[in-house]
Amino acid sequence: MNIAVITGASSGLGKFYVEAVAKENYDEIWIIARRKEILEQIAENNKKIKVLALDLTKEGDLEAYKTELQNANANVKLLVNNAGFGKLGDFDAMAQRDCGGMVDLNCKALTLMTNITLAFMQEKSEIINICSIAAFAPNPRMAVYSSTKAYVFSFSKALREELKKRKINVMAVCPGPMDTEFLALADIAPGTSHTFDTLPRVSPKRIAYKSLKKSKKGNAVYTESAFYKLYRILGKLLPHNLVMKMSKT
Repeated sequence: MNIAVITGASSGLGKFYVEAVAKENYDEIWIIARRKEILEQIAENNKKIKVLALDLTKEGDLEAYKTELQNANANVKLLVNNAGFGKLGDFDAMAQRDCGGMVDLNCKALTLMTNITLAFMQEKSEIINICSIAAFAPNPRMAVYSSTKAYVFSFSKALREELKKRKINVMAVCPGPMDTEFLALADIAPGTSHTFDTLPRVSPKRIAYKSLKKSKKGNAVYTESAFYKLYRILGKLLPHNLVMKMSKT
């Protein structure tokens, strides 16, 4: 049974991945998030979609996911690690649950989901890790979030190299700001950040559809729009102290 697995599927970019993947040739699409009711609404009228209401920061829920894979004798052809969140604000004023929560979900859960799923992947499978332009340089007032995404970026590139021998591609998707639930959950309201107020938005639907195509071609990184591709280059070439001054949030 060929399966696609999408985490963080209940809203924003994740919902568009479900829409895009549903048009491809998978036997089942497993959608994962905490909000069961919303997942069930997304899955309505599509018999290929299987709902898994899981909190990926909980060890028991990760074990439940592993058991589901074993019981299905799954062959996971696509894993989209989309679950994650961010918070805008000075680090010393941030709640401990938010600091630790970003690390637990953005880094630990993504790593363990990948580790579990790889045992059920064969040749010509794909892993798509949702990263961010925040991975390209440190970001004051998003110190933890940008650090977690730098981890995802580095992890994806290193894992891609490791998995070449198994013919499994790993791609990091690095979007710019999108008008999704992410901004509200990150406490990024209009007027709270000059940078976010002025940065061009990217389309989550376009990101989902186009990144799937890029992944099939074997790309290592996908960044939407020339503006953010330039920022990626500047993050490589310029000292980070200078980049941080340019991108103050």
